[in-house]
Amino acid sequence: MLSLSQRLAQTQKLSPQQIQYQKLLQLNTLALEQRIKTELEMNPVLEEELEMSLDQNDKEKDTDSETEIEDEYSDKDNEEFALEDYMNDDDFDHERINRSPDEELYQPLAPQRETLSEHLTEQLRLLHLDEDLYILGEEIIGNLDEDGYLKRELPEILNELEMFEHIKVEPQTAEDLLKRIQKFDPIGIASRSLKECLIVQLKESKSDPYNKYLAIKMLEDHYDEFTKRRFDLIKQRMNMTDVSLKDTVELIQTMNPKPGEGNISSMEMNQVTPDFIVEKVDENWVITLNDKSMPSVTISKQYLEMFNSNKRTKRNNRERETYKFLREKFESAKWFIACIQQRRETLMKIMRAILERQYMFFEKGPKFLKPMIYKDIAEEIQMDISTISRVVNGKYVQSPMGIHELKYFFSEGLSTDSGEDVSNKHIRERLKEIIEHENKKAPFSDDRLADLLNAEGIHIARRTVAKYREQLKLPVARLRKQMM
Repeated sequence: MLSLSQRLAQTQKLSPQQIQYQKLLQLNTLALEQRIKTELEMNPVLEEELEMSLDQNDKEKDTDSETEIEDEYSDKDNEEFALEDYMNDDDFDHERINRSPDEELYQPLAPQRETLSEHLTEQLRLLHLDEDLYILGEEIIGNLDEDGYLKRELPEILNELEMFEHIKVEPQTAEDLLKRIQKFDPIGIASRSLKECLIVQLKESKSDPYNKYLAIKMLEDHYDEFTKRRFDLIKQRMNMTDVSLKDTVELIQTMNPKPGEGNISSMEMNQVTPDFIVEKVDENWVITLNDKSMPSVTISKQYLEMFNSNKRTKRNNRERETYKFLREKFESAKWFIACIQQRRETLMKIMRAILERQYMFFEKGPKFLKPMIYKDIAEEIQMDISTISRVVNGKYVQSPMGIHELKYFFSEGLSTDSGEDVSNKHIRERLKEIIEHENKKAPFSDDRLADLLNAEGIHIARRTVAKYREQLKLPVARLRKQMM
């Protein structure tokens, strides 16, 4: 049986302003700049403050001043170019005002970077292949990964061509074409394995013929032992001297294991733009929010006057709709400006707290990084942990110690014999130092590394050493062994 009942309950919900603030808070500098530009396009009530102030200053200039400007920048395009540069360049008056109009118009373009695919396709054209083989070559090039390896099986590519393009190529013909592509620049491209890549490069190298022969034979017959650095076993099986073994291994190590990486711009380079700049001025550390390129937004006076006049007069239906639209846009603009300002204050507050706690890091480097968690900063600045998490994620700081993500400064700690907590990042740095200075003929095992750190007063287990070593991308002892 259905029944009605009343219930009183308290719930907590975020207001639209709070949701907008949280979204803006997690954006980095570049993303926020794009978000502001999008908001400027969507909300007509918002406008760039710098543009407005410059327009007002232009109106206040006397006639003589206007005549001077018109004489110097008679062309309309030059005037727009000069104004845009003035808005974005603080040193405009000193560096650009005395240049001639011809100099202002000349803007050399940066050369376009050729992609790896374009570079290989251009070489493919030079082979003067028939149409079917050329299409196959394009398919091979199109299936390369970022390191330059062909990860798909050649028969699979041939089956797809036959099914969808009705092109039938004999397997041996396809294999011959692949061998020719592997000799393109960079050598070893389109290889199907590291072993094949190294052998192709060795065959095309101009090194000593005898060492080249030994290196190719070592890879063909003893590749598994070579990857596991079992040099004593290889030496015995190939009946080599210490000198020839050392020369052969060194020759193989000079080959490029990733022919597609770094030669041509195979993919867009990731660029980090720091959100904060921390620098030492005299004896004090100064934090600067890196937002000089950020558009400064304000509410349009023109729309404000329109809104106020519409508010004071009696309105018909159309005017009421206009008034409602303007009121909504004004509210949205005020919230947006307030959220940006609040975001700026929050970011600076968190960065100051990080600087105070990690003062010695900025003074002396990573070895002096202290253990710190989100809760420490949250309690200090009286904010929620989720707010700290949003701020540090994807934000970077530039300092004399380099560019670091804010996450870098947060780490767990381990106790030492002295009773002091040491950051696990400091332990990783120390582990890296020990490995760098170990005997390369007899590298330390993880057990031995744990013993050495324990002897320094850092209590750490072998499995933790193994975890930190893997985070540092350092191989196990057997793979670190080198020929001396």
